[in-house]
Amino acid sequence: MWQKQLCLATFRGHEISEERQIEIFRAAGFDGFFIAWSPDGVVARCRKKAEETGMLFQSVHAPFGFARALWEGGEDARQGVAELIACLDDCAANGVPLAILHTYIGFDRQPEITQTGLENYGRVVAHAQRLGVKLAFENTEGEACLAALLHEFAACSHVGFCWDSGHEMCYNRAADLLARYGGRLFGTHLNDNLGVSRFDGKPFWTDDLHLLPFDGIADWHNIAARLAGCGFQGPLTFELNLASKPGRLDNALYARMAFEEYVALAYQRACRVGALVKRCEGR
Repeated sequence: MWQKQLCLATFRGHEISEERQIEIFRAAGFDGFFIAWSPDGVVARCRKKAEETGMLFQSVHAPFGFARALWEGGEDARQGVAELIACLDDCAANGVPLAILHTYIGFDRQPEITQTGLENYGRVVAHAQRLGVKLAFENTEGEACLAALLHEFAACSHVGFCWDSGHEMCYNRAADLLARYGGRLFGTHLNDNLGVSRFDGKPFWTDDLHLLPFDGIADWHNIAARLAGCGFQGPLTFELNLASKPGRLDNALYARMAFEEYVALAYQRACRVGALVKRCEGR
């Protein structure tokens, strides 16, 4: 789609290698991709494939298993900082301009904003600046952590926001995070879901379905208008799931599709979103 660059996340752990997935993305029409980081050389392999296919290597999603520990300190926090620094080193070595970071993980208690956490993330921010890699903090659970980090590093031009449309619906109780942070938007993770499923209104990670756009309850006209209102000119990046979450069947229809068929459908839906954004920009 010539009017908007469209990118898709690779599917980690799929029987089709990430390098082959990138080839299929290219054949379907996508302009670029992002991957989840791991220390097995996948960034270098995908960089090579990006060069072979002419695809944009939009970003790397940093690991987030220690995201809560960074606020709490201790050995897990030290390991978490080291892991993020290794991810950033990989980005810099392979010319990936952007790393996406979660700011918290867990639903069992409210996060506590600590000086320890700000200092740990500060080490990561400083390392990214030395390397020339941009960081985008993503909206997940622990919305207060996102607010604290974007405030703490407000003066850092290499620190911004990655907006996940589905997380906003099921983790952030539909709070308009683009209105708060859209001026610092570095990237998107666009996807759909069915909102919070529990009758008591408590969010949980199994609500984060990452459905294809228009397969859930998201108002994509509203999403397009909000994105256009931010003036964001970067690629529209989609993060989707083929498999259902445990105990759910929401993505079951996708699992029955051939991978190429699913990617072709994802591109059609991405084009619809891109066209909506472009139309809103022209108003």
